[in-house]
Amino acid sequence: MGAEKRYRAPLVAFLVANVVSICGTRVSAIAIPWFVLVTTGSPVKTGIVALAEMGPLVLVKAVGGPLIDRVGARRVSVIADASSTGVVGLVPLLHMMGALSFPVLLILVAIAGALRGPGDAAKATLIPDIARAAQVPLERVTGLESTTERLASFFAYALAGGLITLVGTVNALWIDAASFGVCAVLIYRWIPKHHEKTVMTEDGYGRRLLEGWRFLRKDKLMMPLVLMIAVTNLLDAAVGAVLLPVWIKEHGFGPGHTSLILTSFGVTATLFALLASAVGERIPRKLVFTLAFLICGAPRFVVMAYDAPVWALMAVYAVGGVGAGFINPVLGALFIERIPRQMLGRVNSLAEAVCWTGVPLGGIIAGAAIAGIGLAPALLAAGAVYLVATMSPVLIGRHENWKATPEPTDPGGTEADQDPVAVAAS
Repeated sequence: MGAEKRYRAPLVAFLVANVVSICGTRVSAIAIPWFVLVTTGSPVKTGIVALAEMGPLVLVKAVGGPLIDRVGARRVSVIADASSTGVVGLVPLLHMMGALSFPVLLILVAIAGALRGPGDAAKATLIPDIARAAQVPLERVTGLESTTERLASFFAYALAGGLITLVGTVNALWIDAASFGVCAVLIYRWIPKHHEKTVMTEDGYGRRLLEGWRFLRKDKLMMPLVLMIAVTNLLDAAVGAVLLPVWIKEHGFGPGHTSLILTSFGVTATLFALLASAVGERIPRKLVFTLAFLICGAPRFVVMAYDAPVWALMAVYAVGGVGAGFINPVLGALFIERIPRQMLGRVNSLAEAVCWTGVPLGGIIAGAAIAGIGLAPALLAAGAVYLVATMSPVLIGRHENWKATPEPTDPGGTEADQDPVAVAAS
């Protein structure tokens, strides 16, 4: 029993840290813009603050990979979270002291975003270490990570609103800052230290970053998948930011209906992510990945374009959640198996950054499309693009192995003692 608990401790600590991190991020995403809106009364400044956080986050996520590979994912995660505690805590502290000007707030938010980029990427890089320590398949860890992510997201927005209402915006920011500290303690205390060693080279930082990009670009399966997800993420952002709210408003409904629709998706996505964590190592990845995107992608655009009733849209979103639950577990395990361990930080960070590139543009493109051709045509056009992107796994990497051979494990060694080329070549 003691050995079982010891092996499971890193996995449990990682999942708890993931929940706390996501809840903290969601609280921050609501509390900081609301804080700016309340204190300045300016929607323009509120938007600038949001951009000040997301820009550095994506940029540092893209270029921070070599640092993770060099320093170690565990150490980067702990340092980023501990630093975030101080930076986010400065916002309410300086406000209480009357020293928080808008330029200072922008600087603090930008630093917080820059810390979150490598911090989030480092946690994803820890997955193979955690799977090895817990003695479970990669798909189990990626599936449980996806489950906790969706479950935390499901509750986080309600938590954020409740916190702001209950304790006020300033105190909510104190709690947000503390959440990063909790994550730092969990990762520092329970994630194995000896698994983070990687092969060191004398190459410069830029050279290592370029090496990671070349590996990603030349992989005949990962790069097309990353570009596909960049497109679908853009369209998902367009739905969430503009298309669904406009559809709700034009049909005479209110925010409560939006909440019901998204809740129907969140419930099924969480449940089936949990199922994926249990059976992920036994499912045919390519088939499941393709079907999952077919289910959760284009149908909602078509249903909205043809003015279906709200209950029908809720049903489509609920079925879409079934597919969405399988996507991240499959994708996470696939990438981890294909990337050499000593390059995992930089390649994974670059892949995530590319996947996020379209997110800030989704709302802008959706708004322009509605203004130019109307809501229904914009929905159909978005659905058509989503369908084309969704079908790409049928053609992408048709000669590639979606079920890579796991890296050989030496129970007495570390990543630095193993052959990293075996993963990429499999």
